[in-house]
Amino acid sequence: MEHQHIRSVGVWGAIAIGIGGMVGGGIFAVLGEAVSLAHGATFVAFFFAGIVALLTAYAYAKLSVALPNRGGTVVFVDRAFQKNLLSGSVNLMLWLSYLVTISLYATAFASYGGTFFHGGERFYIEHGLITVAILLPMLINLVSASFVSKSETLFVFIKVSLLLLIIVSGLFYVDTQRLSPAHWESPIAIVTAGMIIFVAYEGFELIANAAEDIKEPAKNLPRAFYASVLFVIFLYVTISIVTVGVVPEAKLMEAKDYALAIAAEPALGQIGFTLVAVAALLSTFSAINATIYGNARLGYNLAKEGRLPRSLAHENRHIPGTGVVITSLLSILLANSISLTEIAIIGSAGFLLIFFVVNIAAYKMRHFIHANGIVLLSGIGLSALALVTLLYHTYSTNPRAIIVFVSFIAISVLFEMLYGRLVRGQFFERQY
Repeated sequence: MEHQHIRSVGVWGAIAIGIGGMVGGGIFAVLGEAVSLAHGATFVAFFFAGIVALLTAYAYAKLSVALPNRGGTVVFVDRAFQKNLLSGSVNLMLWLSYLVTISLYATAFASYGGTFFHGGERFYIEHGLITVAILLPMLINLVSASFVSKSETLFVFIKVSLLLLIIVSGLFYVDTQRLSPAHWESPIAIVTAGMIIFVAYEGFELIANAAEDIKEPAKNLPRAFYASVLFVIFLYVTISIVTVGVVPEAKLMEAKDYALAIAAEPALGQIGFTLVAVAALLSTFSAINATIYGNARLGYNLAKEGRLPRSLAHENRHIPGTGVVITSLLSILLANSISLTEIAIIGSAGFLLIFFVVNIAAYKMRHFIHANGIVLLSGIGLSALALVTLLYHTYSTNPRAIIVFVSFIAISVLFEMLYGRLVRGQFFERQY
């Protein structure tokens, strides 16, 4: 039976898409990173990153209502800047940033999966798990795309329930002394921590891609964006209060890559540790599954427009097979060659840059989308400040991550210039 286009997603379904997109592998992967930078103020770092996400969600909500389209971010940037070098480069940057996100989830999968292996060669176990974590979802995507969406709601329910269980059981064990300002880092370190873990909030923009399927979009799209981001801010802030308040910092730093599992131990013992490790494996696996699917679709749409090589526009039984394979193989290469910290930094910087451009796009079209210019300017200012702070701090502590990030930008711009000129036979210049 041919699929007829009907608006089938209610407000709760849309909220689930946003929460599922955000509570992927991010929180499992980057919690330890945040603690190592902000210490007792980890919850402040998560709150600050959440405010940047919330302001950007305002721009997305307004844009999605005015321009409902499966292309989401791509369509917004194209519409605001026309098809030129900037929009083409941003679209490719978005595609590359999703590769980084898949790598982040795969690395987190390997960190938590590694806790089940005692002894053995850590190097081989880690890289083996990273590779399996991407290869299996790749095969699932090649067999059945619908499995991804059918399983996603269940995974969202499981991971959110487990995080709430950690919060409820752990709150009684919190030592508030560990959260006092005496244990806080400098304001710039707290902001930097918030920006390194910003990738944990990336994902709410997936609601925009489902805009065409959402019932009563004018009412439900904004509700879905705000409700999902506010809920995830609450979730992350309370999780970080419990983690930092319950576990001695030295122990958290020792288990940095699987900090969340350690946080469940005081209240729930070894069962808590295992439960969280299993939840992390499920969450990161489902997030890889969904992101491979989403990125293959994005590549497919860009290729159909002539933005990417035609081979990515190949479809078999409605599955963009070439896109799935290329997305997966590039992610495996990336995840096996750079560290978790670098992946988190590059992923966060990539999305901050894209959200900065989307905020500008929304401001440029503010009359058309009926948006408040002050709120949009706040989003532009805060995402720019966040990005600059992150890059400044990274420059002095992890220059390799800066090199990779700048390379991504350079690849995006050069590809758009060369591919636009040589292959498409046209080069989009700024159209006034």
